Amino acid sequence: MKFSTCALIMLAHAAVGWALCFATIGIAMATLQFDAALMVHTIAAPIIFWAVSTVYFSRFGYTSPLQTAIAFTGFVIVADFLVVGILILHSLEMFASALGTWIPLALIFTSTWLTGLSNTRKRAMLGSSR
Repeated sequence: MKFSTCALIMLAHAAVGWALCFATIGIAMATLQFDAALMVHTIAAPIIFWAVSTVYFSRFGYTSPLQTAIAFTGFVIVADFLVVGILILHSLEMFASALGTWIPLALIFTSTWLTGLSNTRKRAMLGSSR
């Protein structure tokens, strides 16, 4: 498969994860107090990216767990910067918040990486038992 197709598939998965996180924080901000909304987002982000990366690794898995974690997290950083920071908030103040930005990013990275490691090991074990 072409590199560009593989990259698009991986970025599409990252975009779905980011969109689900964006919807989660949007709904939480509209219905909860600010701190509670941040907590909901912090809890939901790794769960969302666990689900997205499970689909990616089980159906495609073109990249290593580390490469995928870097790509997914990088996509979220760029999308947050451009869409949320620049277009919506007109401020980069969100990047000063550990709970609002950095902890969810670390959890997205970790969740994606660990999901990839787990899925890669399962595939290796299934392949060696044949």
